[in-house]
Parts: sequence; structure tokens; C-alpha cells
Amino acid sequence: MANTGNTILALLTGAAIGAGIGLLYAPDKGENTRKKLNKEASKAKGRLDKQVKETTSNLNKSAQKAKLDFEKKLDSTLSSASYKADDILVAMEGKLEELRKKNAKFHAEAKKEEVKDKAKQSLA
Repeated sequence: MANTGNTILALLTGAAIGAGIGLLYAPDKGENTRKKLNKEASKAKGRLDKQVKETTSNLNKSAQKAKLDFEKKLDSTLSSASYKADDILVAMEGKLEELRKKNAKFHAEAKKEEVKDKAKQSLA
């Protein structure tokens, strides 16, 4: 990894030195060379600006699509959960009604036993 970093640094340094020497020995005057450099820099800036705008636009579109997809899935999940909750409540209400009936039956039987016990005690 360190060798790769050193190699890249050496290549970049060599490229910079080569570009500098090329400018010094260029056949054009300094003024013309500066104009060419400015022109190329302006073109590069324009291409970079265009690429940034395109990338930003693409990211915005992707973010909007992801947001819409998320909202659809969330709505679907909430709707499904609501139906399931309703089913659970209906089942629980049914069980509660069964328990009430059993409780009423138990109390009725307990009352009958109590009446029988009192009748036995009064006869004895």
C-alpha cells in the first residue's frame, strides 16, 4: 500500500514537472500560452459545472423516487397492520364474550350450590 502511494506521488510529481518544462520550452509566447491555459481551464470548468448539475439533477430525481417508493410501502404496511389489528380485536372480543358466558354460568352454578347448602342446613 505504501509503495502504491509512493508510485502515484512520483507519477504526479513527474507529470507536474513535465508540464512545467513543456510550458517553458513551448514555441508560443508566454502571453499566448497563458491564453490557451485560461481557455482550457474555462472549458474544463464548464464541463465540470455541467457534470455537477447533471449529477445533482440525477440525485434529486433518485431521492424523489426513493421517497415516493418509501411512502407507498409505508402506506401499504400501515394499511395491512390496521387490518390485522382489526382482526385481532374481533378475535379478542369473541374470547371476551366466551369468558363472560362462562363466568355467568359459573356464578349461576355457585348460586345453586349455595341455595342447596342453605336448604341442607335448614333441614338438618
